[in-house]
Amino acid sequence: MSHQVHIYTDGAAKGNPGNGGYGVVMELVGTSHKKEFYEGFRLTTNNRMELLAVIVGLEKLKNPNMKVLVISDSKYVVDSVEKKWVLGWEKKGFVNRKNSDLWKRFLKVYRKHQVDFKWIKGHNNHPQNERCDELAVYASGLPNLSIDSFYENEDRKLL
Repeated sequence: MSHQVHIYTDGAAKGNPGNGGYGVVMELVGTSHKKEFYEGFRLTTNNRMELLAVIVGLEKLKNPNMKVLVISDSKYVVDSVEKKWVLGWEKKGFVNRKNSDLWKRFLKVYRKHQVDFKWIKGHNNHPQNERCDELAVYASGLPNLSIDSFYENEDRKLL
């Protein structure tokens, strides 16, 4: 499959849980067109930020049925999708599954496109991955962080 868009993602949390953030770098293949996105949260987890980065990247796509390659250093996200674990969780109604709000949101946007995933080793001098990490860490340290309300109110009950 020839991909139209590459979405690089990373998440970070200072403490787990703690302040967190995500970073996204999107590139239109064959052009110099690139966009970056980030956001920080006052109480969240690394896994939530890794997954939210992918969701935000996919949600930023303006046209349906895009051919997308998501590049992430998160085994949690990549394996959950590539090994189809998330589809099993969905069939079971996400009962007792952490991050169910984000996995439901992910599946909704994931199904609008043709998405492949590629895992890369983090902190391994990959320029876009390093940039995503910088954005995620920066976002986690911003003042007036957003509230990850599902995590603070619902997901923590599973801990």
